[in-house]
Amino acid sequence: MVSAAGLSQRVAHLSPSPTLSISALAKAMQAEGLDVCSLSAGEPDFDTPDHIRAAAIRALEDGKTRYGPTAGIPALRQAVADKLRQENGLEFSHDQILISNGGKQTLFNLAMVLLDPGDEVILPVPYWVSYPEIAALAGAKVVRVQTEEAQGFKLTAEQLRQALTPRSKLLILNSPANPTGAVYHQHELAALAEVILSAPNLYVICDEIYEKLVYGQARHISLGSLCPDLMPRLILSSGFAKAYAMTGWRVGYLAGPKPIIEAAINLQSHSTSNVCTFAQYGALEALTSPLSAAAVEKMRQEFWQRRDLMLDGIRTLPGVTCPEPEGAFYVFVNIGQTGLSSVEFCRQLLKEHHVAAVPGVAFGADSYIRLSYAADRTTLEKGLQRLHRFVASL
Repeated sequence: MVSAAGLSQRVAHLSPSPTLSISALAKAMQAEGLDVCSLSAGEPDFDTPDHIRAAAIRALEDGKTRYGPTAGIPALRQAVADKLRQENGLEFSHDQILISNGGKQTLFNLAMVLLDPGDEVILPVPYWVSYPEIAALAGAKVVRVQTEEAQGFKLTAEQLRQALTPRSKLLILNSPANPTGAVYHQHELAALAEVILSAPNLYVICDEIYEKLVYGQARHISLGSLCPDLMPRLILSSGFAKAYAMTGWRVGYLAGPKPIIEAAINLQSHSTSNVCTFAQYGALEALTSPLSAAAVEKMRQEFWQRRDLMLDGIRTLPGVTCPEPEGAFYVFVNIGQTGLSSVEFCRQLLKEHHVAAVPGVAFGADSYIRLSYAADRTTLEKGLQRLHRFVASL
């Protein structure tokens, strides 16, 4: 057995994903026959739409099972470029697109080719759990900037300006956001763009994996569409997992300046090489089929109704607050008045009431928990009832 002392420095302090850990514990309890309401995983409970699955099956039957280009099949790279131009107002050519094994690999690739030890990564808090770990693996210093619930958990232009130093290399911007569901509005993005332009060495990675899941009056806007001058320093990460219920397919994409994408392709050629070939044909169908829009809209409408169901239930909880999320499929609940840490809160909630939630400390905010409404309504209603009993008992 290898001792901890024998591990490399880069992984010695690496933390496992708390979201996956909670999900694993909940599944283990379910395997024991316990009735667990899992409100922890960031995974749609819908099946991948039929036409997308059929396209992958056709690809299998047509023998699309061999190695492919590291950067992705040409048709998919072009389809992504077309999608970004038509839907997001972003001009990328097909050779500025890299197809990777999910959105997480796109971010890892970017960190490895862009960041050096000592570079600073500006990260708004709360953040998705893997952002700081990926930056740390690249040797970069993570500069955490605390956002406020009253501001919708969104980074302000002034906060960004104050965080800048000569070592600032990358800003991570996630909208719609995990774990808060925050969506940056046009005026907020425009103000951030002005600050980014004033820092000529600062790149920005826009993680837009939840872009199609927005509710109410909110609209997703890509930063680069507001400020074309940023395009030489703007990188976009997205994929098919959330909007198309394709989490297990592991298909994501990175778009950016050609030198960065070429470096990322080179890196990926020495790690995973190409994404599963027939899965890429499913992704191609998702982007090009006229059936996709209706399938995505049906899921979005259901998520919207579930969001309102969750908010109605949470707002009856004593001593608990929750801002209204405008996107994604999470609510970020302030449990600070309970007197419990987020880990202890989630531990008791799971052990005593069989509801799985994710402690906010995983996202840099220990006074909060994240609940996912990517579950059926029966599970949500039951989970809310149990959560109410637990909070009332405190």
